[in-house]
Amino acid sequence: MPRGIDPTHDPRLSSWVPSANQPSADFPIQNLPYGVFSTGGGGPRVGVAIGDRVLDLHGLAEDGPLADVGEAVSRACRAPFLNDVMALGPESWGRLRRRLSALLSDGSDPSLVERRLVPLADVALHLPARIGDYTDFYASIYHATNVGRLFRPESPLLPNYKWVPIGYHGRASSVLVGGEPVRRPLGQRRPPDAEVPVFGASRMLDYEVELGAFVGPGNELGVPVPAGEAEEHLFGVCLLNDWSARDIQAWEYQPLGPFLAKSFATTVSPWIVTMDALAPFRGPTFAREAADPAPLPHLGDGVDPLRGGIDVVLEAYLHTQKMRVQGLDPVRLSRVRTLDLYWTLSQLIAHHTSNGCNLRPGDLMGSGTVSGPSRDSLGSLLEITRRGQEPLDLPSGETRVFLEDGDEVILRGYCEREGFRRIGLGACRGRVLASVSLRRGSRASHRAGDPTTP
Repeated sequence: MPRGIDPTHDPRLSSWVPSANQPSADFPIQNLPYGVFSTGGGGPRVGVAIGDRVLDLHGLAEDGPLADVGEAVSRACRAPFLNDVMALGPESWGRLRRRLSALLSDGSDPSLVERRLVPLADVALHLPARIGDYTDFYASIYHATNVGRLFRPESPLLPNYKWVPIGYHGRASSVLVGGEPVRRPLGQRRPPDAEVPVFGASRMLDYEVELGAFVGPGNELGVPVPAGEAEEHLFGVCLLNDWSARDIQAWEYQPLGPFLAKSFATTVSPWIVTMDALAPFRGPTFAREAADPAPLPHLGDGVDPLRGGIDVVLEAYLHTQKMRVQGLDPVRLSRVRTLDLYWTLSQLIAHHTSNGCNLRPGDLMGSGTVSGPSRDSLGSLLEITRRGQEPLDLPSGETRVFLEDGDEVILRGYCEREGFRRIGLGACRGRVLASVSLRRGSRASHRAGDPTTP
């Protein structure tokens, strides 16, 4: 069941870290997201973001202020990645959150932790966990319908969509932390009206706005997780960009689904906002139409229809090379709420394990592209430009149908609700670099839609 609201969510709570008290701060004391960072060539360490600072939990565990949360928690905080913290479970997570909130709140003694605070501007951020497995779903009915209409106008949704969460196993080795560049992929594609495929750089590179979720405690092989217990296996959420090569995808995805069109890169934001921090921002599950089937018992039993959803606002921005030269700000392409997801994160966990598949701490799940019902809530260029038929006009005088080299995609996320402090997920950034030629190992520049590109 969803975690409850407690004193750590009190909107009157403030911190002795001044930047955490700014109304627009993504990381106020009510948030306390986890990440992994390093400084000055040192190794990765677990940290918590507070305002414009990172609290070094490794150092704090060595100093002693975490002693009263238990040796297992303290030991997990000294690990180089968050997998050990994720494995602890909700009771330990709650104790650690309450202790950190107390240490950082106004009225506490800053000298207990002050020397373990590091400016965010001075750190390198890393993937927050060692990701053993990555699964991407297709949980937005608006996205599924929009894409289906492009290819199957008469029957956009396949018959199984409203019965079962659709997903596929992604590639964990190519998951990147936000800020790392993304190389345009090479692959097979069949140009329009061509009888045979060609090999070369993708001309239809796209982004996908997604909510990522990290698994906490796993389950034993062969033992499914009931939907009502699934949240005990969820540590927290992040932003996720599932980069997609649409032309490669169109050629290869039948009959077994996405492969090289997806496996070249997935980008996640560096900070994980915990399920505990999200407690004030729970909302109803998707309002299904009267004719829709009710979820089968393994997907419905124990899922709270009033608080089973999570209300996160996701935004996508584009910043081209020309816009940067002209001094223009990134342009927002879409804004959508995760309450528009047809399937909840708990249902994704329950379905994933329903055949006995075992999940492990640090496994990553993607919601699939999150799109809403309106034109300004579409989570991919495939939808925005109607598969390239309606170019997007930019303030720089440029147009886009798909991404070009030098384009930077920026995802942002936040939660807002009256009576509670706004919290943010930070940003998830990725800039497109030219592909690399297989023949010479040299970089091959690419401009989307240019017929001279190999």
